[in-house]
Amino acid sequence: MTAPDLDEIDQTILYALQEDARHNTNAAISERVGVSASTVGKRIRRLEDRGVILGYRPEIDYERAGFPLRLLFICTATISEREALIERTLDLDGVVNVRELMTGERNVHVQVTGTTNDDITRIARTIDEMGYVITDEILMREEYTQPSVRFRPSANR
Repeated sequence: MTAPDLDEIDQTILYALQEDARHNTNAAISERVGVSASTVGKRIRRLEDRGVILGYRPEIDYERAGFPLRLLFICTATISEREALIERTLDLDGVVNVRELMTGERNVHVQVTGTTNDDITRIARTIDEMGYVITDEILMREEYTQPSVRFRPSANR
């Protein structure tokens, strides 16, 4: 599906789901887009089937969940090893997110959580032993996200 395949109804549905997928029912979204709730449901299934919507995940406050330490490891991995390393990294206890960047260096960002410094040190050693070059370790305070303005209804743009 290319961007032109997303009409204003699809875009508004995506915006609403990005705002709050759990509490935005098909009926609530239908009021925003001016189509029936069943049409919204069909549109969502079509977006899922075409791979535009990849899933629905909760936002977790790791500190309240008992993991007060969140670190971002900035790593470098060779292109030939990167995919396999990332797959193995996602299996590590404490790793919650891995981002692959299209750069020569500092091309993998690994976000981890832990309860103690020992947890973080264990993960750092494991990542290092896997073959990454860790170029930076950043203690994270907060992360903010918002729906993409590209999907905001035209009345609000």
